[in-house]
Amino acid sequence: MDRPRKYVAIDLGASSGRVLVGRWDGARFDMSEAHRFANGPVSAMGHQYWDVLSIWSEIKSGLSCCISGDMQGAGEVAGLGLDTWGVDYALLDRDGKLLGNPYHYRDRRNDGTMELAFGRVPRAAIYDVTGIQMMQINTLFQLLGMVRDGDPQLEAAGTLLPMPNLFGYWLSGRRAAEYTFATTTQCLEARDRRWAVELLGKLGIPTAFLPPIVEPGAILGNLLPEVGAETGLPGTVPVIAVGSHDTASAVAAIPGLDARSAYISSGTWSLMGVETAAPVINERSLAGNFTNEGGVGGTIRLLRNIPGLWLIQECRRHWRREGSDYSWEALLERAEREAPFACIIDPDAPELLNPPDMPAAIRALCRKTGQEPPETVGAVIRCCLESLALRYRATLDDLEQLVGHKLEVVRIVGGGSQNRLLCQMAADACGVPVVAGPVEATALGNLMVQAIATGDLDDIEAGRAAVAASVTLDTYEPHPGGAWAEALGRLHRSAASESA
Repeated sequence: MDRPRKYVAIDLGASSGRVLVGRWDGARFDMSEAHRFANGPVSAMGHQYWDVLSIWSEIKSGLSCCISGDMQGAGEVAGLGLDTWGVDYALLDRDGKLLGNPYHYRDRRNDGTMELAFGRVPRAAIYDVTGIQMMQINTLFQLLGMVRDGDPQLEAAGTLLPMPNLFGYWLSGRRAAEYTFATTTQCLEARDRRWAVELLGKLGIPTAFLPPIVEPGAILGNLLPEVGAETGLPGTVPVIAVGSHDTASAVAAIPGLDARSAYISSGTWSLMGVETAAPVINERSLAGNFTNEGGVGGTIRLLRNIPGLWLIQECRRHWRREGSDYSWEALLERAEREAPFACIIDPDAPELLNPPDMPAAIRALCRKTGQEPPETVGAVIRCCLESLALRYRATLDDLEQLVGHKLEVVRIVGGGSQNRLLCQMAADACGVPVVAGPVEATALGNLMVQAIATGDLDDIEAGRAAVAASVTLDTYEPHPGGAWAEALGRLHRSAASESA
């Protein structure tokens, strides 16, 4: 092409949001950040909400930045797409007006909803329909909490819109639920890809407000004239429903992902899984707490949620409060100097969910499982990293059982792909090569699906090749020997001890 085109990716996380510009030259993406802003829950009268009007204002500010300054020469805007974190939603009245600020997934109204649900429909029956792991943050349980509490918004609601599709509606005027995000609600039938109306009815959850479902890559419409006038963007810009769950976009952008690959989307959480053609729903997947989330291109993301860099993030936060602000590199250097396998913990232990003092919680967990606790900063970090790598190995073993064949490579994307020590430990623990990158997988996946929707790319395979041409990937080969097999046994014993 004579002149590069540009796509705009709006990537909203639970702690920050970004508006990025991806310049497409016909072979690769060159990406830059136009605008970044803080995001997070707002507390009022004992509840937690999302300030969606503030987020909307920041989105429009970011769109204005995409046509100003050094962004002007980047070519025409060929499309824009938006992704967010999972499970949260907004309710609109019958005229399409917002009924109130959406609740945050950690709001206390969700307490007790899983037990209430299982009293009406057995846990296994819910899983058989939805294929989604049981977490009280899921939309299914949030809605059940509103039913239990007699929330008047349910009676007034004309449409439920998943979080990314709320902003898609404000951008395009079209109300719809994008498939990959809809699966995270646990309100969708995994096999038939439609709303689980019968299941919801048994739980007493209304269904008339559920919107039509669209596939990733669907063009919702052109940018509304009033939004174009406010931001300076032309009204001809198509608004595209990308893989609007951020992990769906991230997985879509993994170069080389095939049937012999496992992936880890590594950040605060480590989402480890495989891409399959159909849901895997059976007693083994239920017992292993695996979830079947929708992917781009008609695929399923069979994965397990593993607490990830959260452990280290919370340790850093605690040490910063004490006056020691360690950089990530400083922490890794300290961890490298410590003896290996001094202590192993289960990252999924309930004690580590949200403790006020993460280092103290880790030490207490070691004592509980009969181990000497880590006393130095480096020892704590090494304990976290080795334990995560071992959890990856245990999950890899479980995935191989579920799909029925060996997995020969692990592909790590997201922020954790920059953690060289964790990547090498993952390779050593799993006994297979680890390919790390891209760091910006979510934004690249967002851009890639837009380019497929407009015809600049043919399909997912071509998109992944374009992403590979746009980034540098690092490969970590497993080191021979070591004591990882024995350490894996210690992880299993530690988990059994914690649950006893």
